[in-house]
Amino acid sequence: METYAATPGTQVDQNDPVDYFLAVRGGQANPATVAQRGREAGQELGEEPVTRVNAAAQQATKVLDGLTDDAILTTLVGGMRLIDYLPSRIFELTVHTLDVAKAIGVKDEPPSAAMRVTLHLMADLAVASGVGADLAFAVTGRLSLPPGYSVL
Repeated sequence: METYAATPGTQVDQNDPVDYFLAVRGGQANPATVAQRGREAGQELGEEPVTRVNAAAQQATKVLDGLTDDAILTTLVGGMRLIDYLPSRIFELTVHTLDVAKAIGVKDEPPSAAMRVTLHLMADLAVASGVGADLAFAVTGRLSLPPGYSVL
């Protein structure tokens, strides 16, 4: 967030978080770059990951407090208004927190507000990708998801 906030955009290229994820999936973001950033973020957690995450959250809060909702950030896939970009960050934080919790054997239920944003965005991505019915059938227990199913 800090990096994107430090590079203000001049135009809006992605109008909402669904557009953002579809652009990433469509190849507008370099997968190798995304993977490398993930590795670097993991390494930056160091020996005291909880302390580092708390410090990063405090810094991100300071950065966000200095921005307006309509501030244009330069993301991996072009300019986006902050208010439209934030749900994608909530989605990523929620999903990756669940990944980490599962990997270390901890049951985690993220805050309900974060889960609502994440699940809403998942549903929107499923509909935009033409696989909304599969998701609806699966979450109502009518069918299992097809192998390899992903809204990303």
